[in-house]
Amino acid sequence: MSNVSPTPSCYKHIPTQLIFISISGLIGAGKSTLATSIGKLLGIPCYYEPVETNVYLEDFYTDMKKYGFAMQVYLFNKRFFQHQTIIWSGKSAIQDRSIYEDAIFAKVLMKQGNMTERDYQTYLDLFRNMSNFMRHPNLLVHLDVTPEEALDRINKRSRGCESGIPIEYLRELYKEYNQFIEDISKRIPVIKVKWDQFRSADEVATYVLTEFKKVKRIVEVDFQTQIQDIDEQNGDGNWFF
Repeated sequence: MSNVSPTPSCYKHIPTQLIFISISGLIGAGKSTLATSIGKLLGIPCYYEPVETNVYLEDFYTDMKKYGFAMQVYLFNKRFFQHQTIIWSGKSAIQDRSIYEDAIFAKVLMKQGNMTERDYQTYLDLFRNMSNFMRHPNLLVHLDVTPEEALDRINKRSRGCESGIPIEYLRELYKEYNQFIEDISKRIPVIKVKWDQFRSADEVATYVLTEFKKVKRIVEVDFQTQIQDIDEQNGDGNWFF
């Protein structure tokens, strides 16, 4: 699934090199909204999460323990195909949620008792094996939204199957996302955006393209205190890329 628009004249100066941007963040963070806006501004395809076609989604939110493993394998399979489609196309693209984030959800399901240790290890083996066939995106834009703000946005968009998402689930995901960003920044340039302060897609799109060539680790966009670099810290090896 993609959305392509002509590149506006104000962006004609942007280099024509191929870019593969992944948008990451909590459920309800606003990934699809930003992906769509940047895609239209830059005239490049957007690839979205398989929400409408996800045959496990409603069952998963009804009974995470029963459907957790099947849900994660389903999503990983779909995301792998989408990731490779982008690579094989030889064209610039934006992806709404990266394949690497799926491992965060699997870990949280295991930690909260909704996936067995055996199933989790099986999932990790699959993830590691399939990762050997993947090329990294050359930029990851992370939307930093608090669990409370994410839950508020989830409730406002009113997807019936998401109505019972517990705040504890989002808080645990948020914790794991912080570690994920620290670890993945050692392999992929990361731009971290305080999404609750963000004012317009044009503003972020311009910033992303400006920073694309020079960002090396993590850059935080804070529109109240201006842009500041986040000191790189050693990860604890929880994630693998």
